[in-house]
Amino acid sequence: MFYEPKNGPPLPHNPFNAIVTPRPIGWISTRDAQGRNNLAPYSFFNAVAYVPPQVMFASTGVKEDQDNTKDSVANIRDTGVFCVNIVESAARDAMNTTSAAFDKAEDEFAKAGLTPVDCETINCARINGVPASLECRMTQIVQIEGASNFVVFGEVTGVHIRDDTIVDGRFDVTTFQPLSRLGYRDYAVVDTIFELNRPDD
Repeated sequence: MFYEPKNGPPLPHNPFNAIVTPRPIGWISTRDAQGRNNLAPYSFFNAVAYVPPQVMFASTGVKEDQDNTKDSVANIRDTGVFCVNIVESAARDAMNTTSAAFDKAEDEFAKAGLTPVDCETINCARINGVPASLECRMTQIVQIEGASNFVVFGEVTGVHIRDDTIVDGRFDVTTFQPLSRLGYRDYAVVDTIFELNRPDD
């Protein structure tokens, strides 16, 4: 099968998201200029550099009560900071709750039964008890092709790691089974890992 996306997919469901998988989920917390917390999951998310450590996430939708984007991007535009919270399998329902399009004045932490904790290096909340959180200073927001498509880049200024995830000096993802996004409404968990040495190691 071959198709050109501009002509639409030849299948009843668009396979694009199912091809580019699995994708880590960045559970992005922000705080608006009025001090209200916001929380939303993004599966267009990843790390992009080691030194200094940097991450990105992309927002591809729009809310009626924001200017051509969603709450997360609007808040980051105003404040210049955000926090990435890592989603474990046990938090799947809470994460899913925060994916709803709540009014910008509503608190997703409260809706999902989560506890916000102030970050150390930025004026933002993180989720208490998650496996890890990355405090970030926004470096740039890039509008890409298509309506309401924005990529947010940030430098990691602080790292929180839950103590029980550290095994023999390593951050061990099998201790919490990170949740990843597949295509359609499908998800997966990481519960098995293996190691490969590079030829030049």
